[in-house]
Amino acid sequence: MKPFSIILRALLVFVASFIIRSLCGILIALKPSPLPHFMQWTILTNALVTATLAVLAARSDWRGWKLGVAVVTIPLAIASVNLLEASVFLTNFDLQFGRIFLFTLLSSALIVPVWALLFGRRPAVAEHYHPVESKPWGERVWKFALSDVSYLFLYYLAGMIIFPFVKDFYATQHLPSHGTIIPLQLLIRGPVFVLLCIAMTRMLDLPRMTGALMVGAMFTLLSGVAPLLMPNPAFPDSVRWVHFCEVTSENFVFGAIVAWLWGKPALLRSPALAHAA
Repeated sequence: MKPFSIILRALLVFVASFIIRSLCGILIALKPSPLPHFMQWTILTNALVTATLAVLAARSDWRGWKLGVAVVTIPLAIASVNLLEASVFLTNFDLQFGRIFLFTLLSSALIVPVWALLFGRRPAVAEHYHPVESKPWGERVWKFALSDVSYLFLYYLAGMIIFPFVKDFYATQHLPSHGTIIPLQLLIRGPVFVLLCIAMTRMLDLPRMTGALMVGAMFTLLSGVAPLLMPNPAFPDSVRWVHFCEVTSENFVFGAIVAWLWGKPALLRSPALAHAA
């Protein structure tokens, strides 16, 4: 797909997304945000997410509904687990978690046909060979477990680094115990993020190192930059920017690790070489 065609289709997805989100906001009746320039920040964030997903969709050999569902599921899953974590950590705020989740779910479902139509109705191609689909179950299990544990390790490592900068803020919050945090990260957020990075690795279908850098960058944009770029009522700007640095660096390394573990060696670039191996 040519760059101009990708940009045009991404622009159409963005416009459709804006209309759908506006209608869903009316139907679900979210409380208006008191934040200044909320609409401008929302447009910027949605544009960033759409552009990132457009590159992923244009690169993928998936087509039709499979592509539409895959592309939409990535930001939906990220938003869902982020809302879950926020509901555990930010108990002192009334942030409409239920309504926000319903809004996110409905708007995501309605945008699936748009992605499928604009990016999924291209000439069919044979799906590329990829080691993600050919690994024996034993290898899949240990690589998934290692990916999951690496998320928990990076989560705590990044958290310990930035905690001195946010400890005063969290002193006003009711922080959950490690008995709550560890299962949340190891059994819910970690596995979800691993699956998303594996899916992006498969869709991009790049050599191992290139794929690791691309997945790390894309995952960071979707799970770190987009959620924390816009001001929110829970975090003062000083706390938000600390978390921004924490999450973007942590998630880039995590995404790169997962993509490198599940990616394909440089030699396996063609179906002929892949099957020969």
